[in-house]
Amino acid sequence: MKKKMLGILAGTTLVFTLAACGGGDSAKDTAGSAVDPEKLYSQKCSSCHATDLKGGVGPDLTQVGSRLSKDEIEKVIVDGRNAMPKGQLTGADATAVAGWLAEKK
Repeated sequence: MKKKMLGILAGTTLVFTLAACGGGDSAKDTAGSAVDPEKLYSQKCSSCHATDLKGGVGPDLTQVGSRLSKDEIEKVIVDGRNAMPKGQLTGADATAVAGWLAEKK
């Protein structure tokens, strides 16, 4: 009986953990709606590029869309460049932030 209850508890915990993590791509929140790219930027990018996008440790991004395409921005986000480490955002998160930044012209 104890083994059966332990198995049920472990299985339930695993299911809830996987549901909460969402497979590692947070482009959607638990309600299924799209996450705000500005929020992702604030969480992952603003420490180097500043909350106002004017730069700090990293370069100014206020007009990055006039220099780079969405695809080029996404490549930098995923692969890194110069001092910027790769993998700060991946998948749909990287795509969302790249699209938002590409509008900055």
